[in-house]
Amino acid sequence: MDSFTKLTGPAAPVPMNNLDTDMIIRVERSAGVPRAELGPYALESWRFLPDGSPNPACTLNQAPFNQACILVGAENFGCGSARETAVWALHGFGIRSVIAPSFGGAFHDNLFENGMLPVRLPAEEVAALRSLVERHPILTVDLERQEIRGEGVSLSFQVEPLRRRMLLEGMDPIGLTMTREPAIAAFQAHDAERRPWLVSEARGGSVRRST
Repeated sequence: MDSFTKLTGPAAPVPMNNLDTDMIIRVERSAGVPRAELGPYALESWRFLPDGSPNPACTLNQAPFNQACILVGAENFGCGSARETAVWALHGFGIRSVIAPSFGGAFHDNLFENGMLPVRLPAEEVAALRSLVERHPILTVDLERQEIRGEGVSLSFQVEPLRRRMLLEGMDPIGLTMTREPAIAAFQAHDAERRPWLVSEARGGSVRRST
C-alpha cells in the first residue's frame, strides 16, 4: 500500500450532503469495469449530463479542480452500500484525501484500507474550507503533524494512532501483522513445547495419549 505522509495540491469543494457510493460509482461500472479502469467513471452522474457531455455546473469539470487530489465534502460522505469500488474509483481519479464532517462507516474504513486519508472536522470548519478552496484551491493535508493548511488557515485533526501509523508506513493489515512476526514465532515455539501433540497432528502424525 502507498504511504501517506503529506499531500499538497488542489482541493475541490463537493457540497452535497449524503453523497452515496452509488453516485461515486454506478453499480454497473462496479460490475463491469476492472479496478484499474474505474477512475474515469468516478462521480460521473455529477460530472456528465444525460447526453454524455460535461456538466458545466460540476466543480470537477473546472480548472484547477479537475486536477484535485483532495475533496472537501459535506455530511455523511460515502454513505449507502459498502462497495469498495467507490474508493477505487476516487483513487483512480487522483483523490488521496477526503475532508468531511462525517462519513459512511464502510466507506471511511475502505479509504484507510486503500492508502487514502479521511479527515473528520466540525461541520462549520468544513464549510469554511469549501468556501476557501473556491478562491484559493491549494491545501496541504499533513498526516505527520495532523494538520490541514491553506491560505491563512491551519486546522488540527486527529487520526486513530494505529491507522495513522499504517498510513505513514504504507502498511495494510497483513503488513501490520507481519511487524509482529518475531512475537508470533516465539509464541508458536512456546506453544509447540507446551502442546507437542497439536504440532504432530497438524503435520499428519499421530500421538497416543495416555489416560
